[in-house]
Amino acid sequence: MSRIGKKPITIPAGVTVSVKDSVVTVKGPKGTLTQEVDRDIIVEVAADEVIVKRPTEQIRHRAMHGLYRSLIANLVKGVTEGYKKELELVGVGFKAAHTGNVLDLALGYSHNIIFEIPKELTVSTTTEKGQNPKIFLESADKQLIGQVAAKIRGLRKPEPYKGKGVRYADEIVRRKAGKAAGK
Repeated sequence: MSRIGKKPITIPAGVTVSVKDSVVTVKGPKGTLTQEVDRDIIVEVAADEVIVKRPTEQIRHRAMHGLYRSLIANLVKGVTEGYKKELELVGVGFKAAHTGNVLDLALGYSHNIIFEIPKELTVSTTTEKGQNPKIFLESADKQLIGQVAAKIRGLRKPEPYKGKGVRYADEIVRRKAGKAAGK
């Protein structure tokens, strides 16, 4: 039996969870999120908790049991606390600025990169003297914020020799030794 799948999800105050036609809808102070659940997985909403059950012990059902429990738990956490990602631009001349939900990045290419952020996310940038420029993303949707952060990082991945590029704030870039000097 899945340890994660068996664990009930507690519903905090101010959050409502409803299930209709295998679509779970979670409403809270930070917004409304929906997740489509496989038709075989059973989602029950009790007074203050959500329980995810599987019909059989098939490998497919066992795999989806823990998956959908985690996805629903992420929805509940997202509408109550929200999610934050912090990206750091490491490199000489790398800059980040935002106007509304449009991010303007100078990453060492011949032209600036204009990146449009989805309306579900809020973006902010900081540039302090002596510090690398930082990009802060906030959203209730964990999947969307991870996807957008990965796309921004993919514009200039950190390279292993000097460590230049866009990286997550908590990311550690393994550095390689440069070319050995000749005789």
